[in-house]
Amino acid sequence: MTHQETTKTRDIERRVLRVLEYIHDNPTGDLSLDALADVAAMSRFHWHRVYRAVIGETVAQTVRRRRLHLAAIALVQSDQPVPQIAESVGYDNPASFNRTFKDLYGVSPKAFRDIGVLRAPVIQMPTGDTIMDYTIEIREEPARRLAAMPHEGAYHEVNRAFERLAAVVGSRGLFPQAGHMVGVFYDDPSSVAEAELRSHAGLEMPDEVALDEPLETLNLPSGRHAVLRFTGPYVGLAQAYEQLYSQWLPASGEAPADHPSFEVYLNSPMDTAPDDLVTEICLPLA
Repeated sequence: MTHQETTKTRDIERRVLRVLEYIHDNPTGDLSLDALADVAAMSRFHWHRVYRAVIGETVAQTVRRRRLHLAAIALVQSDQPVPQIAESVGYDNPASFNRTFKDLYGVSPKAFRDIGVLRAPVIQMPTGDTIMDYTIEIREEPARRLAAMPHEGAYHEVNRAFERLAAVVGSRGLFPQAGHMVGVFYDDPSSVAEAELRSHAGLEMPDEVALDEPLETLNLPSGRHAVLRFTGPYVGLAQAYEQLYSQWLPASGEAPADHPSFEVYLNSPMDTAPDDLVTEICLPLA
């Protein structure tokens, strides 16, 4: 690893450690994903994945573990009522607190207090057992102008937005001017509830083509990108993302830019067998 790559890697480490310290110092404060992205001073589109790659768990898991550890201390070392302890660590709903505590410690808060032995929850460390088997290259990607349709919900349902997009583009006779299909994904599925995931279904379109409602104009900037080339059914893309963020990025010395990742579909499932589909996952780099 070059000196520049080492410097970038150390910078990511410092940002992650800053978030960890903030969580420990402010366990009942605003620990939302966006707030912690500000603490990390890292792109809100990518930092959750970077954090998980370095720490081995999601931000939400770290927050939960820290808050419940404080609750465990209070259960053993004080006689505060359980609902009061729950509220003191950010749980307004005692039933939710009891359920979450038991999930992490294996017993209810009352049983934990009765045992009277303080122990910390187990931290899941990243194993690094998965082998990287995808081709990744860093290259300059052009600016892209997309005719787009928004989608909110499970990423595997984004095809609904693509179908709406195709219907509108087809009815307006714009397909001859269109380029590749592009999917833009804004959230980390491991950190954001499935119903709240945000994405766009897009189709590359020249500047001179007018895009009227219900089409949205979405501009992806040019610049350096890490591009992972994936061949196979779309269901396998999740594993490709995992390796891109968990293995390649931490070791690369690179840092993600403040732009979302996107997928460029080089062929179509309409006329291509699933095993022959080719997708490029593009991660913008700083």
